[in-house]
Amino acid sequence: LRQAKPTAVVPSSSTEEQGMGTQQSKPSNKIGKNVVRQKLEIASKTGVLSLCEHNLVALPEQLLEMKNIRTLDLSKNKIKRLPNQVSTLTSMKSLKLDSNKLTKGSLQPISKLSNLTMLSLGENKLGIDTDKDGRKIAGQALPSLPSSLKLLKLDLNHFQNIPATVYARNLINLEKLDLSKNNLASVPVALFNNLKSLVELNLDNNSIVSLPGEIENLKKLKSLSLEQNKIAVYSSSGRKSTVTKFSEQNPQPLPAVLFTATPIIDLNLKGNAMTNTQLNEFEGFDTFLERRQKLKSKNIYGGAMTDLKVCGLD
Repeated sequence: LRQAKPTAVVPSSSTEEQGMGTQQSKPSNKIGKNVVRQKLEIASKTGVLSLCEHNLVALPEQLLEMKNIRTLDLSKNKIKRLPNQVSTLTSMKSLKLDSNKLTKGSLQPISKLSNLTMLSLGENKLGIDTDKDGRKIAGQALPSLPSSLKLLKLDLNHFQNIPATVYARNLINLEKLDLSKNNLASVPVALFNNLKSLVELNLDNNSIVSLPGEIENLKKLKSLSLEQNKIAVYSSSGRKSTVTKFSEQNPQPLPAVLFTATPIIDLNLKGNAMTNTQLNEFEGFDTFLERRQKLKSKNIYGGAMTDLKVCGLD
């Protein structure tokens, strides 16, 4: 009989090399740690740091000492909470925390970032009230936000209601707001009353059925996206209808003032239960089309199309 070859014994690697051990604020593998170290060294000079997809569960200590940091991308990690030291990074202008594990009460230090203009928090769990064991999660979904903010991204956060801090009166500079892919059935009147500088509003993939007349207060609104919501034309009996007849009891789901009192030029209604023909009969819609025609004539926005297809309806 031929004797079997002995199996080679490979020495076991260290805990660090295997990516095991205790939770750290850096990636668990050795190469990853070296990359983070190099990036931190460069960021200490440039003020710009991206640690996207580095398997972080917490912020590196060295980062928390960088008072010059202006742009920080921590998206696609496993971060659950921001430490209090973040409040001292007051030079920060841009902060991305998309696709982490942030929940209520985890973002309090952001309130102190007085120069922050861009905050991106998409795909977290800020709208969830209970943990996996059914216990209530304490704290606010969002703390008070700095008045310097110009762009706020909150898509995919399980919100059933928009947190009041999102439309607080101090957000006088907010120009772009993304609340898409949540569970919203309505938009509070206060949002339209308070966010006077809003230019772009994204409400895609929610369950919104109508907008209030107070939207007329958004005197700078240029773009509104309501793709895949529940906006429809109903008869007086409450059934969906192909006939467009509105009354005080059966109001137009998109008020005429949206078209006549705001400078809107880009409206997306794709995926709602209504047709181009019905939309064309909305009061004020002709004003919207005329506005777009004038823009096309001046070659503004690349000579955008002015027919009803721009609204995404058949």
